[in-house]
Amino acid sequence: MPPPDPHRPADAARAGRVAALRIERLDPAVPSHAAALHALLDEYARGETGGGRPLEAEAMARLPGLLAGRAHYVGLLAFDGERPVGLANCFEGVSTFKARPLLNIHDLVVAASHRGRGVGRRLLAEAESVARERGCCKLTLEALEHNGGAIALYRQVGFRAYELTPAMGRATFFEKWIR
Repeated sequence: MPPPDPHRPADAARAGRVAALRIERLDPAVPSHAAALHALLDEYARGETGGGRPLEAEAMARLPGLLAGRAHYVGLLAFDGERPVGLANCFEGVSTFKARPLLNIHDLVVAASHRGRGVGRRLLAEAESVARERGCCKLTLEALEHNGGAIALYRQVGFRAYELTPAMGRATFFEKWIR
């Protein structure tokens, strides 16, 4: 008997994967895509890794138009049949040391019902394909230090903590809100 092939629906289903998973480019101007963006981001925001609070209605209303107006935005939606079950919001930036574009995965969201079923892995693979199409030198993302499942996935697919030299250590993500 041949080994399981995760791209064959029967083998994917036996492995707990979503057999009919489809990835589409997100177009914020398409109402069904905007609705999926809202639903998935709000589920993420309400969860433990998103802060435990719903997104503000005003922010949700502004978001599709804001994203649609950003030339360097790439959104990806994962569908199980017709149901949106995953989202990647990515933004192109620049690696100044390489003088080449990079793609930052700002949000990676998988519906709670579909976690551990290959959705995040497929979204990451598609983000990598987009980065290659755009001539990017790398993908970047950040993760909460206690989000072990996400960190394990990122390591499995080749991400590493950012470090220029061991003497200076790993990079730390900072933020400062501007009001």
